[in-house]
Amino acid sequence: MSSPAEFYHSLPPITKAYGTACFLATATYHLGLYNPAHITLLYEQVFYGFQVWRLFTNLFFLGPFSINFGIRLLMIVRYGVQLEQGPFDRRTADFLWMMIFGAFALLVLSAIPIFWSPFLAVPLVFMLLYVWSREFPNAQINIYGLVALKAFYLPWAMLALDVIFGSPLIPDLLGIIAGHLYYFLTVLHPLAGGKNILKTPIRKLVARWRIGQRPISRGQPANNPPQERDTGVAFRGRSYRLGG
Repeated sequence: MSSPAEFYHSLPPITKAYGTACFLATATYHLGLYNPAHITLLYEQVFYGFQVWRLFTNLFFLGPFSINFGIRLLMIVRYGVQLEQGPFDRRTADFLWMMIFGAFALLVLSAIPIFWSPFLAVPLVFMLLYVWSREFPNAQINIYGLVALKAFYLPWAMLALDVIFGSPLIPDLLGIIAGHLYYFLTVLHPLAGGKNILKTPIRKLVARWRIGQRPISRGQPANNPPQERDTGVAFRGRSYRLGG
């Protein structure tokens, strides 16, 4: 059984970076290094007080250490890893772009007063869950050992449980809306014959920084890296791989 350090280092890069950032945001809050009011998403402060950092910092605060915090962090690790090592395998740029698009969509949605939420980390995690549920719709999920259901229904089941346990409805609903918007633009719309209008624009940047590239194995020439296969995961599930 691997140690916690080995498990952490085995995580794919984007999931590891986002999960680490969320953990550090909560840990530094408990150390008294900042007040959450200074990173809350307040558009008045952004546009009139020029506090632009609020557009980014609110995306990493999952709340104080608690059971809910632990559940959200586990959701990042479980569903982020399965996406990044499954449908997005060797497609780190696409996975990072999905997260960036999700953050942007949530910021736009939250500008609507009825959808406003002070922190968008929970909605971003819920977006991740929604995309995972569409990529693995037939996976069997057991919730607290009480209810078994297909993964396709998991976001709605989690939303219902959050409401029952007293959590606000809007953050979960925001994540579902953003996740469906991403899935519609990249999968459903192209499948219906439409053009993929959400192509990843950061592939060259990610490749230049070598994010997500696997180390060259011993005996593999440095100028002859492993080639990505033309079959298998690259053509599994997501329609824009065929036309994009």
